[in-house]
Amino acid sequence: QVQLVESGGGLVQDGGSLRLSCVASGSIFSINVMGWYRQAPGKLRELVATITSGGVTNYADSVKGRFAISRDNAKNTMWLQMNSLKPEDTAVYYCQLSYRNIKYREFWGQGTLVTISS
Repeated sequence: QVQLVESGGGLVQDGGSLRLSCVASGSIFSINVMGWYRQAPGKLRELVATITSGGVTNYADSVKGRFAISRDNAKNTMWLQMNSLKPEDTAVYYCQLSYRNIKYREFWGQGTLVTISS
């Protein structure tokens, strides 16, 4: 099993910044993908950004140029630096880790709330 714990959410003003963290623990297959997803009230969960254990990143168009995902494999930690935040970024942000070792497995954190005030 893998446990994921997010932190860093909060309330910021339009144009502000936040940095989210996700710490993974447990039996983690070394070749994996970690990512951030978000779910706004009344909407489906959506991809924000992902990063492979090799450092390859992918971003949703809505956050390109504003958000930066990074990770430290030795610490099993991932971050999401969010700049130029907008009210539409308000959501619960979830950390995810996935890997395929014979079969596909994915794990989710409990989420951290990010609220952007206009």
